[in-house]
Amino acid sequence: MTRQTDTPPAWNERAQLATFLDYARDTARAKCEGVSAEDARRAPLPGSPLMTLCGLISHLRWVEHHWFEVMFLGEDPSGPLTGATDEDPDPEMRTAVDVPLPRLLAEYASQSARYRRLVAGHDLDTPARRPISDGRHVDLRWVLLHLIEETSRHNGHLDVVRELVDGRTGV
Repeated sequence: MTRQTDTPPAWNERAQLATFLDYARDTARAKCEGVSAEDARRAPLPGSPLMTLCGLISHLRWVEHHWFEVMFLGEDPSGPLTGATDEDPDPEMRTAVDVPLPRLLAEYASQSARYRRLVAGHDLDTPARRPISDGRHVDLRWVLLHLIEETSRHNGHLDVVRELVDGRTGV
């Protein structure tokens, strides 16, 4: 995998936001390189049985789906998040252990390419079609900032899980 840089090709706001989201995505994928199929499904934290490499990559994929397709574009929800309940709030993480990590990574990369085109085709001030829980409509800029934060935060989780399952650090 070629690792993306966090230095944008231009210094405008769109290039900076897109570059940082791609950098965070690439970092998530890099943290999974070379892990065994068994270790990708292991949940080493006793209090977090869904915290696996597979689960985290699946979560990142479906969180982007939710923000870009459901909230921003206003499309109907699809995929495992439609089955979320109070008892099972993260079905995308639970079911991910049944999907090979290479497939999850490929789906995440393919989806990222689609969303890269979506971002390029919309003004950053474009409001989301669906409101957030307080009734306000965030704009595309906010969606990008939120996904940078979300992906970066989960990169920390990927660090911890990876070190615990096979000892690899420093990715």
